Amino acid sequence: MEYIYCDVIIIGSGLAGLRAAATAAEAGRGLKICVVTKVSGPRSHSIAAEGGMAGVLYPEATGDSYELHAYDTVKGGDFLVDQDAAVLLAEEAPREILYLEKIGVPWTRAPDGRIAQRLFGGMSRPRTAFAKDKTGFYIMSALYRHVRELPVELYEEHLATRLVVKRRRFLGVIALDLRRGELKLFRGRAGVVATGGGGRMFKLTTMGYANTGEMWGLALRAGLALKDMEFVQWHPTALVPSGILISEAARAEGGYLVNRLGERFMKRYAPQKMELAPRDIVSRAIVSECEAGRGFVHEESGMCYVGLDLRHVDRERLKERLPLLLEVVKTYAGIDPSEDLIPVAPAVHYFMGGIHTDTYGRVLASDGSWVRGLWAAGEAAAVSVHGANRLGSNSLSECSVWGRLTGEAAAKYAMEAPQDPAPDAEIKLIYEEEERRIFDKLLHRETGGISLGQVKAAIQNALHRGAGVFRHGSELERAISELTKASAQIGQINVHDVGRVYNMELKELVELDGMALAAHVVLLGAYFRRESRGAHYRLDYPARDDAKWLVHTVAYKYGEGIVVRWEPVRITRWPPEVRAY
Repeated sequence: MEYIYCDVIIIGSGLAGLRAAATAAEAGRGLKICVVTKVSGPRSHSIAAEGGMAGVLYPEATGDSYELHAYDTVKGGDFLVDQDAAVLLAEEAPREILYLEKIGVPWTRAPDGRIAQRLFGGMSRPRTAFAKDKTGFYIMSALYRHVRELPVELYEEHLATRLVVKRRRFLGVIALDLRRGELKLFRGRAGVVATGGGGRMFKLTTMGYANTGEMWGLALRAGLALKDMEFVQWHPTALVPSGILISEAARAEGGYLVNRLGERFMKRYAPQKMELAPRDIVSRAIVSECEAGRGFVHEESGMCYVGLDLRHVDRERLKERLPLLLEVVKTYAGIDPSEDLIPVAPAVHYFMGGIHTDTYGRVLASDGSWVRGLWAAGEAAAVSVHGANRLGSNSLSECSVWGRLTGEAAAKYAMEAPQDPAPDAEIKLIYEEEERRIFDKLLHRETGGISLGQVKAAIQNALHRGAGVFRHGSELERAISELTKASAQIGQINVHDVGRVYNMELKELVELDGMALAAHVVLLGAYFRRESRGAHYRLDYPARDDAKWLVHTVAYKYGEGIVVRWEPVRITRWPPEVRAY
């Protein structure tokens, strides 16, 4: 058993994870900070963020305020947002934008030299700072370089397989070293989970291949709770048929959405905001246009889509503000946006739900008590700042703000906490149990077994059927049945590669095992929530129901099943109102 002691263990190396690592290293001088991540280098999905990062930088010039940013966030989240979290986001985000500038992020500048900001969907003021349309690339490049200069140890290509939690206390994490094919035990006083989202649970997503969502399954097995997992954001403009993100920045720079009749159809759905309505509204509008027969049809895939029209936007402005878009659509669709419509359709983009935490990212157990020494940040967590629908450009702000807050708190806890009370014999037993699960139960060849791809496709199909842009009780029942059947087959999967070094088949199987458990929570939450709110739209319950459903869904594992309960939303300033755009 390889045993690595760390004072603070950060799982995940995206914006939230690296921001937590940087802060922990700066706040806890002399502490051993470890980052455990299944990717190599700055390749976490944060690098793919395009549009920008929200924050009130120049209130006098724009008429903006922290309160207005918080209100837009609460309204955009269809009032399922915990309002103290929205206020915290608004107050702290500007500090993070300036921090990132200090470590080398080259924010695009306005003619007067200030950081340029563009208007994003659901925002009432232009408050999204950006670096062309490669914001995530510039942020991750600068932050990764900065972290490498700090006393932080990076364990790259290490796939977390088990969170070690005993007696409501974080003890460490077990991870599979993909390079060597060995399990390692990381013991620590404090931990931060920052593993991102799970778009690859679905058939069509803008997310990278590393975003498989298995950490949510690991969290459930460790006795943690998940919150609001039914709220899955479909980004309205993914390139057809690949699903590659076409940033909201394209609409912020003046792009139109048109159907095959040439109509700017958003006038039917959000006449005030048009293309810059919140993402849930625009996604439903596109699907509605397709169902009404007003969409285009992609010949090879049969996918229905609409056109993103940038032909009226000055080409030099496109080159300056949207260079990545020009490159992507030319490479993957053979299109020049100055001359042709870009084919776009909704794809899974973000999870508003995640590991149940309090406002400051402290991870909560099934009974609502704090799991001592453990925090979560970014898309992996649900601090309830996005509610039922995330506004574009709030995600980078969330990752940076809560990355810093959790990193600071974890370092402080590690400096003050007593020595880990768990006896070595108990930890050794946990490690051996995990070793048997990975190498005996999952890694085996079975004659006539089921293929990994077959089971994965069944899980993705079940989620696509039940948790799509539009949902219905009967479809959810069918999807839950299909998912249950597919999950039961995981133990029968035939692994062809029984080697250990860089066994990508084993890696996918471990991910699938965790993903399937998390997928159950998504579908159960959607089935029980009998209303329509934000990204969750039930055709059989089309109205928002504040009397019954102004609550968070909290799910946890009990025996072999999942228990679902509900908690009230924290409303501190703005009572729910009709959400009109």
